[in-house]
Amino acid sequence: MDSASTVQQMMGSEGFQNLSPQLKVALFLGGMALISSALVTMTAFTRIVIVLSFVRRALSTQEIPPTQVILGLSLFLTLFVMGPTLVTIEQGAVRPYLEETITGPVAIENASQALHDFMLRQTRKSDIALFATMSQVATIQTPEETPMRVLIPAYVISELKTAFIMGFCLYIPFILIDLVVSVILMSLGMMMMPPMVISTPFKILLFVLVDGWQLIARVLSMSFH
Repeated sequence: MDSASTVQQMMGSEGFQNLSPQLKVALFLGGMALISSALVTMTAFTRIVIVLSFVRRALSTQEIPPTQVILGLSLFLTLFVMGPTLVTIEQGAVRPYLEETITGPVAIENASQALHDFMLRQTRKSDIALFATMSQVATIQTPEETPMRVLIPAYVISELKTAFIMGFCLYIPFILIDLVVSVILMSLGMMMMPPMVISTPFKILLFVLVDGWQLIARVLSMSFH
């Protein structure tokens, strides 16, 4: 049984319906605390923030851009990438629920299905098979039948692998700059001069000349299609 089904059963149970309004509000606020975890594990945020962190490290600029800028840019790129999925959730779950045409459990099921479809497109089959085997789920006949408790961890490790592959590709041109600068300094007999002092401005220049931030944003957005 996946988490969405559990939430639906809890909200539809007689015990939950009989709770006082104050207790329902408390449970709702407690559930809001899980939103940050859902943002990290069930959206495009993981891949985006890791790749942007790799960019900062590859440039050897320490804390520039600041962490707040990296997180903010990651958040808005996540909203951009997740736009179609959020529209589906709004049209199929949020709006009908607010108009009282569907119940809460049905709204949760519709929203979960939209996220399920998004994550399934980005998850490797081998990762799904791994967690399906470990959880001893033997009833999966098609990828669409993958339960959330199997899909979410499979999606996360798939995103981590993809982000690290993209990070490796980002490092290659900057490593070449470090090597060239190191060889030049050694040939000039300036072995006491830290290569990073010389290479960092050239890395920044290269990144600016290729319009690096636009290129990174485009590649990240297209990597989800």
